[in-house]
Amino acid sequence: MPIKEQRRPKSILSLLFVVLYLSCFNNCASTSESGHFYFAQITDTHCEGEGNLARTAKAAELINALPMEIKCVVHTGDIVTDILDNDELRDTVLAVMDLFDAPVHYVPGNHDIYPEKQELLSKIFREDFGPLISAAEYEGVIFIFVFTEPFRESFIVEGYDPLPQLKEQLEAAGGKPVILFHHAPSAGNFYKNELRPGWDEILRDQWVELINAYNVKAVITGHYHSDQHNWVGEVPLFVSSSIATYGGRHASFRVYEYTDGQVSYRTTYFLESD
Repeated sequence: MPIKEQRRPKSILSLLFVVLYLSCFNNCASTSESGHFYFAQITDTHCEGEGNLARTAKAAELINALPMEIKCVVHTGDIVTDILDNDELRDTVLAVMDLFDAPVHYVPGNHDIYPEKQELLSKIFREDFGPLISAAEYEGVIFIFVFTEPFRESFIVEGYDPLPQLKEQLEAAGGKPVILFHHAPSAGNFYKNELRPGWDEILRDQWVELINAYNVKAVITGHYHSDQHNWVGEVPLFVSSSIATYGGRHASFRVYEYTDGQVSYRTTYFLESD
């Protein structure tokens, strides 16, 4: 008589299936890229002039009036030009930033914290605007805000090392989608009919390797006072134009849309009279 094949009881197989299903569900849920929401970016306000203060206030008015919910506003640096230690101006700038209905996150620019006064300016920025690197979560997406100028320009801020601390934040994201904000793009700039280089090649390679090792969906910057699109390896790099109207440009801000792991944007150009 042939030997019958032994089979596990159905109850054990069912239990095993449930365990595997729940394990898969939990893992997938922790790294889900689904979702839909909006956020805004302003950059390079250079608020030391009355005109730029007025333009920043106008941007707040226009963003507050948008027909979609804006989860947050991100300022990607150059809040002022080399005078962040001016107490009266800083109070005025903070009052204007309070006009935004949505939470505002800040990234220092090269004109906010610079090598010659980095100790004082870093202290001021931390006290009034926030950490040099931080993170927030919106609809399951991790926003990371990082000050990259010490890395890009090779100067030291005590207690702060951009690349290792950024890696810690990326690890802490736990596989969730990430949108990364900093000031000066790693890619070059086309300005006055001339292609100008970005970061030092060795530094840029380190940056690209780090960013592409994690689930980063977009890198968003300012600094160039112009609209540009480039790449950080396989990650899209979105460079926004500015609030400041240097070079005859219109003031502008951006509204970004996150949809199921993809980031798109629309730029709004405006006059103070709009």
